[in-house]
Amino acid sequence: MAVNLSTEIVEASAAQRPVLARLFELYQYDFSEFDGADVDEQGVYGTPHLESYWRDADRHPFLLRAGDAWAGFALVRTGEPTDMAEFFVMRKYRRRGIATAFARDVFARFPGAWQVREIEANRPAQSFWRRAIPVAFDEREWGRGPMQVFVIPAAG
Repeated sequence: MAVNLSTEIVEASAAQRPVLARLFELYQYDFSEFDGADVDEQGVYGTPHLESYWRDADRHPFLLRAGDAWAGFALVRTGEPTDMAEFFVMRKYRRRGIATAFARDVFARFPGAWQVREIEANRPAQSFWRRAIPVAFDEREWGRGPMQVFVIPAAG
């Protein structure tokens, strides 16, 4: 069912860290299908590196809103190349073009060299990124699966 929803990308503030942490739990649940991760004794996967996104200048957390609801997040590490470290859109918002628009907006915020990595078992992610990257890319192996390497031109 295709429904038109307004979307908004928010640079996540420290006050929104709990929102991102809860969405990260959903992401890890989805990802456990591919990496076999389990929850800990408290029933959570945990987010050991999430705090660095508000501490380190080269890390950038984004939240995605669809309509009035939180719908996903992107965690970006800038540098040479910039890395889409983690990316998640909730299942109910997938296959509507929302995730592709979200990814492309994030790419545009950081012109220059990029990389996006997937693990070999995550075929849906590989298919998504091959469609969502808005420019020609080279594909390489990074040790756990494919990696797309590309350059986002500066707006002008």
